[in-house]
Amino acid sequence: MSEDGRRINNNFSFWQRWLLVVGVVISVSGIMIVLLSGTPLFDMFNRQIDPVFWGPNTVEDNAKGFQQWIYGVLGATMAGWGVFMTFIAHYSFRNKEKWAWNCMFVGMLVWFVLDTSISIFHKVYFNAVFNTGLLIIAMLPVVLTRKYFIQ
Repeated sequence: MSEDGRRINNNFSFWQRWLLVVGVVISVSGIMIVLLSGTPLFDMFNRQIDPVFWGPNTVEDNAKGFQQWIYGVLGATMAGWGVFMTFIAHYSFRNKEKWAWNCMFVGMLVWFVLDTSISIFHKVYFNAVFNTGLLIIAMLPVVLTRKYFIQ
């Protein structure tokens, strides 16, 4: 293989592994949300969200129970999403199957537009900013590898 060919393969492999790591991190983060929701370790997250809906008031026990459940559902969804990303990045994306690129690109855009729009609508700007950072980190390898999927 020529020097250019090795450089191209190394470049693609770097971004493919980056995407793989993003998938694993999303999965682990989702699992942590499921396990830590309702604990003092999760309070940093609650301090960002609670004032938007409850202002300076204390969150009542019924609402705390709902929060713990809904964050558990969010975490489970994130964990599953991360597993899908990990498997697609490890197998189909690595094999440069065009559907894998399309799936990653469209899936991330659908998530970002919907999640960020509802966050902005409800004035949960913390989540909108977080989503933007995650989109950049996750979409960067997808955008930078597009040329490998056009044949």
